[in-house]
Amino acid sequence: MQNIQDNINEIIEMAWCDKTSFDNIRTITGLSEHVIIQIMRQNLKPRSFKLWRKRVTCRNTKHARNRG
Repeated sequence: MQNIQDNINEIIEMAWCDKTSFDNIRTITGLSEHVIIQIMRQNLKPRSFKLWRKRVTCRNTKHARNRG
């Protein structure tokens, strides 16, 4: 990945997508789940970030190791 700043929108889009796991995002971008969460926190409105965290916390598809 060239520069995180150049690809923030792409990272956010992947993180919002229910079908894209954090492991897939790591493979594509090299960023860990922790870094993705930081990016989301810094670039989303507080309410949007809280809604996103609530969605991904309970969603098995965001963690490939939990998929059936």
